[in-house]
Amino acid sequence: MNTDTCIFCKIVRGEIPSRKVFEDDELMAFHDINPMAPVHLLLIPREHIASMAELEQRHRNVVGNMMLVANRLAVEQGSPEGFRLIVNTGRIGRQDVYHLHMHVIGGASPLPGMIMKS
Repeated sequence: MNTDTCIFCKIVRGEIPSRKVFEDDELMAFHDINPMAPVHLLLIPREHIASMAELEQRHRNVVGNMMLVANRLAVEQGSPEGFRLIVNTGRIGRQDVYHLHMHVIGGASPLPGMIMKS
């Protein structure tokens, strides 16, 4: 996918509105439009990185910062007693948008199970 058609790149550029809760030089976070819990944020790098499978050594700082910011945002947004971070990767991992993103989910007690058993 190229950055002209990537929905998250459009959000970063301000072409699509979002309910932002955080932004700095390398990251942006906003509310998910289809929340699965009272707290459901998407945390993305501003740089278009297709998925975790595309990470390179040069991305180590941005990914580390994602983890630190996720913790802070979960607490600030109403999930101080715990939260879940989800990064879907590739087709098998059910990644829908091919721009690296982390779901920050919480605010419910307890969260549902992680994987539905068949």
